[in-house]
Amino acid sequence: MNARRRLPDTPRPMLRLPGADGVEIAADRWGDSGCPVVLLQHGGGQPRHAWKGTGQALAQAGYQAYALDARGHGDSDWASDGDYSQDAMVADLVNVAAAVDAAAPVLVGASMGGGISLCAVGENALTASALILVDTAPQIEPAGAQRIMDFMAQKPDGFDSLEEVADAIATYQPHRPRRQSLEGLKKNVRLDESGRLRWHWDPAFIGRKRPQIEERSHRMQAAAEKLAVMDMPVQLVRGGLSDVLSEAGAQSFLQVCPRCEYVNVTDAAHMVAGDRNDIFSAAVINFLLGVTNGGGAQGGGNE
Repeated sequence: MNARRRLPDTPRPMLRLPGADGVEIAADRWGDSGCPVVLLQHGGGQPRHAWKGTGQALAQAGYQAYALDARGHGDSDWASDGDYSQDAMVADLVNVAAAVDAAAPVLVGASMGGGISLCAVGENALTASALILVDTAPQIEPAGAQRIMDFMAQKPDGFDSLEEVADAIATYQPHRPRRQSLEGLKKNVRLDESGRLRWHWDPAFIGRKRPQIEERSHRMQAAAEKLAVMDMPVQLVRGGLSDVLSEAGAQSFLQVCPRCEYVNVTDAAHMVAGDRNDIFSAAVINFLLGVTNGGGAQGGGNE
């Protein structure tokens, strides 16, 4: 369960799907039943809402897109045992794919979600029809990864107002204009028992024992090497301004997976879909239409 309250008038999840070990995964869905399934997984500290524009674009292109809140994030359950390991999240993904009856979904994962997707495929936990990695690869920049964790760990006692939340986000994303309207920030926070605003994730996600960058890199590298011999389309999308995945890190992955399509969105940072959703969504859809059997019947998705 999630121990904090959603703010009034914030979007409720369209679906709740079974993850692993009794954890329920919140999801939004766009597109028509029977269309090819795309599972969208966000990065650490993001909610499923980060994929709304992409999910709607995929639905228009004839796909059925599911944006998932990772365990401990957004409206998904918090793990009662505090298990936010990569293994647990891979198991969640496998269960969700089974629940939506997707024998070989397209996997799209940003940052943390990309690592989960890569390991799920490379370790044979899940069969996918295509894999799209967004600003992540086995070799990432430790300083950029640490900046994410520092952002997530700030203000452990919560915020007094949405203005403070906006200030924190603006400090982390100096390349974006500061939000003038605060309404959209409501879905990123929750109310604690005293009425203070807290980030939408379980504090235990931050406090958990984290694998070292080197250990994570080795696991993802092994998965990438398995991926390289699979007959499965792969795309890597990097934010050109990213401090998490460098050009060198991207090129290192491409050496292992030379058939991978590479897209560098020059004026986007680590959160590529949020910075340039138009370019990102177009790149993903063009890739999928070119390497899969294409989308199903064209049609609008659910709001």
